[in-house]
Amino acid sequence: MKKTLLLLLLAIVSLAACDRNQTETMTTTEPEAIDEYPRPPVAERRDHVVEAPAGERVDPWYWLRDDERADADILAYLEAENAYEKAMQAHLSDLRKDLSEELRGRIAEDDSTVPWYDRGYWYYTRFEKGHEYPIYARRKGDLDAEEEILLNVNEKAESEDFYQVGGWDVSMDGQRFAWLEDTVGRRQHRLMIKEFDTGEVIDTGTTGVSSLSWSADNDVLYYVENEPETLRSWRVRRYRVGGGGAGELVYQEDDTAFYTYVSRTKSNAFNFIYLRSTVASEMHVVEAADTEADFELFYPRERGHEYAADHLGDHWIIRTNHQAPNFRIMRVALDEHDDRDAWEDVIAHDEDVFIHEFDAMEGFLAVGERSGGLRRIRIHDWESSESEVLEFDEPAYAAFLAANPDQGAAALRYVYTSMTTPNSTWELDVASGDRELLKRDKVPGDFDSDHYLTRREWVEARDGTRIPVSILHHRDTPLDGTAPLYQYAYGSYGHSSDPSFATGRLSLVDRGFVFAIAHVRGGQEMGRRWYDDGRMLNKINTFTDFIDVTEHLVDEELVDGDRVFAMGGSAGGLLMGAVVNMAPEHYRGVVAHVPFVDVVTTMLDESIPLTTNEFDEWGNPVDPEYYEYMLSYSPYDNVREQDYPAMLVTTGLWDSQVQYWEPAKWVAKLRAYKTDDNPLLLHTNMSAGHGGASGRFRRLEQTAAEYAFILDLAGLYPEN
Repeated sequence: MKKTLLLLLLAIVSLAACDRNQTETMTTTEPEAIDEYPRPPVAERRDHVVEAPAGERVDPWYWLRDDERADADILAYLEAENAYEKAMQAHLSDLRKDLSEELRGRIAEDDSTVPWYDRGYWYYTRFEKGHEYPIYARRKGDLDAEEEILLNVNEKAESEDFYQVGGWDVSMDGQRFAWLEDTVGRRQHRLMIKEFDTGEVIDTGTTGVSSLSWSADNDVLYYVENEPETLRSWRVRRYRVGGGGAGELVYQEDDTAFYTYVSRTKSNAFNFIYLRSTVASEMHVVEAADTEADFELFYPRERGHEYAADHLGDHWIIRTNHQAPNFRIMRVALDEHDDRDAWEDVIAHDEDVFIHEFDAMEGFLAVGERSGGLRRIRIHDWESSESEVLEFDEPAYAAFLAANPDQGAAALRYVYTSMTTPNSTWELDVASGDRELLKRDKVPGDFDSDHYLTRREWVEARDGTRIPVSILHHRDTPLDGTAPLYQYAYGSYGHSSDPSFATGRLSLVDRGFVFAIAHVRGGQEMGRRWYDDGRMLNKINTFTDFIDVTEHLVDEELVDGDRVFAMGGSAGGLLMGAVVNMAPEHYRGVVAHVPFVDVVTTMLDESIPLTTNEFDEWGNPVDPEYYEYMLSYSPYDNVREQDYPAMLVTTGLWDSQVQYWEPAKWVAKLRAYKTDDNPLLLHTNMSAGHGGASGRFRRLEQTAAEYAFILDLAGLYPEN
């Protein structure tokens, strides 16, 4: 039956070779073999004019967009691409199977997080052998007490192709558990509540929810609902259990540049609404015990001012970039938060140190910061005002704050990781300085960190800027120009790519690959300016930084220039798309996961999720200056007649962050224009969204497919 359906689907799509300038509908044929391989699918051209104030463009593959995901021709094309990808990789089936088993063999199937103490209970998340999904659990008072299951996600996911928990919270009395579930992958969650005393599960019937937070009244919680078309989080409702309906509307954000979130302070004394755009933020607060009161504005929004506050005793502790591009920590009395002149410095601004998080504890302040591109932790004593930075030995690492919900605790938990050190949870006795290792993530099998080496390289970009690069390789793999390279970067939204541990990449490194993270501009590895220099009218720096890193590693004969591979996802997929247009000759193969490649068309359409919130990330193409600049690098718009590397492109049909039609259109256009015979493969997960498959083992199949593709191209598959 499946074979018959597949042939029918393939027959719908035009599979004959066509001239790249032809606009007529082509004759439909079934796939024809070229040697041992089938012909690739060819999506017909249907010219569509995309109009904008600054100009018009003809898009022959615009028709691949279907907001409902129901168009038969489009689904047939996606299925045909999947069939082609499967056929082209059939010779790698054994390798993919071996890689899947190998990747799974490095996962501790029976595993648990380090328990954390909160309001009388020890909470933790654990996994059971053979099961895809987590179990959320707790024990009352003591770790030896009887276990209570909050939610067994395996049971909920049993009848679903996709299941993901988007967030959860326990009521203040510990008797109710609320969570958000997604059964499609579009991140439009359903609000569910469990009564612990009876075990009853309440389906509130409320969908399109993005965050939630219980008040001190155990019958009342706040949640955020998304706007139906753009999926922007915009309304806050006060929901009373048993009250019926969607709940009372308490806030609505009408500025389409802002997203909306709800949470509680660490003290649990206040609920707050947090509003954020790319370049500004704002908070509204209310006492958690008063569920009839209105939220109070903390400090009014200003363009360019980002802040976030937490409550500690008689003060608010604030992270702010007011007159401090890299942020500083300030505090103010509870009733003076709306007077910025009353805010006083706790940790002053430092142009060489970027502050990105903090934990306000009764005895000390813990600050997560970044210096020289590396994440580290600072401990600040409230009484003496003295600070100490925790020191680590490796050349490339990341240290960040773990869960510390108890403000009265005398110890601080943090996580240390590097490209050779699995995530390690430590507890620091702040008074004595003693550290205790609570857990180091287990890596089953024969893993030995001494078998691997990591180093930090600095690359001079074409404009003179020094770009940090984190490198991992096996001790037996020389950096002498003979090893293949797998280079990764993201470089957008101020998101930094830390040199952390990942078991998956060992499958490449153990086979002789050098793995490199290029910390390109657009992230915040080197501070806020690093981000600003990689966005808006500086976006091209992200792409040239990546290329310059590749050229440096090859020119310095650290890696084999004929076997360079690159990978990026989402906005990192945009990076991949730009790089293959600008410097295709540098790369033997490229993997682009859920790539954002149709920049101008997407940013012209305010009905698409994320668009209006990201005008300060990419620019608004309604403005002619931004239109021309974005058009100069948009991967889809810059596909041209030239040789391209071998490429594997992935997407999810239900992706709400990067719509499936962007990579689908991009691949269709690449097929029409590229002048090489290198494989170009598109795989669409028909039951997932932006994050891919939901189960921990099912995700490994995606990684195995990616690695098999790369290993084959590198000539490292024995049966090749």
